Amino acid sequence: MQYDIAVGIDGSPASLAAAHWAAHEAQRRGSGITLVHVWHRHARPAPYIPAGGTERAWAERMLAEAVRSVRSAHPGLRITERLVCDATVTALVTAADDAEMLVLGSSGPGPVGGFVTGSVSQRVVARADHPVVLVRAGRGAADEHLPAADGLAPEEIPETPYRDVVLGLRLDRPCDEVLDFAFETARRRGSGLRAVHAFRSPSRPRPAPSVPVMAPAAGSPAAHVQPPWQALADAEGTVSAVLRPWRAKYPTVRVTETVTEERAAAAVVRAARDAGLLVVGRSANGHRFGARTGPVTHAVLHHVGCPVAVVPHE
Repeated sequence: MQYDIAVGIDGSPASLAAAHWAAHEAQRRGSGITLVHVWHRHARPAPYIPAGGTERAWAERMLAEAVRSVRSAHPGLRITERLVCDATVTALVTAADDAEMLVLGSSGPGPVGGFVTGSVSQRVVARADHPVVLVRAGRGAADEHLPAADGLAPEEIPETPYRDVVLGLRLDRPCDEVLDFAFETARRRGSGLRAVHAFRSPSRPRPAPSVPVMAPAAGSPAAHVQPPWQALADAEGTVSAVLRPWRAKYPTVRVTETVTEERAAAAVVRAARDAGLLVVGRSANGHRFGARTGPVTHAVLHHVGCPVAVVPHE
């Protein structure tokens, strides 16, 4: 069964960018999109409600405007509208449950309290059981592609190659859902996939300057410290082993492996600078309330400019 892609609409430029990103992704996947707007009933009409109007009418108008914008750009796309009166995070997590993925705008508050990274969007990312993609305002279809040659007409931009999908790869736990999402996305785009893994090896103990350097006794902790080259070689071997079956499953995807000894967040943020999409994982511990994103996910949501897909995994 093919599920639609859900999009949270809040009236902000970021949410409209998210809707158009989702429309392009739905066309690549042969699915439709569901535009979801969550509104709230207050004791007194909010300041932005016109005189004589109602909050529901304002919400209907906002959703209709988003539908018109997407439909004009994607006339053949199946679009479903959903207007929900509920708590924002709860409604969006529910929308994610019913969709292949949920797409949200990730910067700037909208006129009715939009998705601000670190607030609504981050809580949705932490609780959703399906992938959540965050798209910043100003992102367009051309940004998914490599720079077009001079003189190329706008309608020819989709013919230029896609930018790579970048995957932040962890090795300390199974993450098949993350790998599958990244490889499948790259396959549909015909793009390359860059798998980035960062690690920190144990520090080599340093003796005091006045003490002669002596070989560590056999069996002591220092005796088991790997030299830097060995730790790097081991990590590279493990990354290759993890990716081997996925290369076989997706033979048309061009895969590049990058292994570096540094903080994972710094390595992933740097690798995503010229990416079309960044894919990272989030451990799904089964407890939605109080769920949190990890340090890498937190960092990329605040510092990466390209769309970011956060994929929950066991």
